[in-house]
Amino acid sequence: MDAPVAWRDLIEGILTEETRVPVSYGEVNLYTVFDRTQDHYLLMAVGWDGHKRVHAPLIHVDIIAGKIWIQHDGTERGVARDLEAAGIPKDHIVLAFQHINRRRYGDYAAA
Repeated sequence: MDAPVAWRDLIEGILTEETRVPVSYGEVNLYTVFDRTQDHYLLMAVGWDGHKRVHAPLIHVDIIAGKIWIQHDGTERGVARDLEAAGIPKDHIVLAFQHINRRRYGDYAAA
């Protein structure tokens, strides 16, 4: 099943908005990586925190088989809430960072 173009636009908008939130430590920049062909969407943190290198995904979202899979969410608010607020039903959102045994008892899609 092909994902709606609106989902791609929505995910890109949410991740782009997150880049406007200043990083509270070090010299770290936030940037987005979008692959619409394979439906991979990332928010990356890259830079230095003192002498420590920072290179990490803050948010990783994929669109797989007609659902939005949140692979990783390192934000306080949670990207699932932003998706819900934009009208995406919970049964179209998979919290992939949770084990399947835990997902099946939650409010979101198990897979």
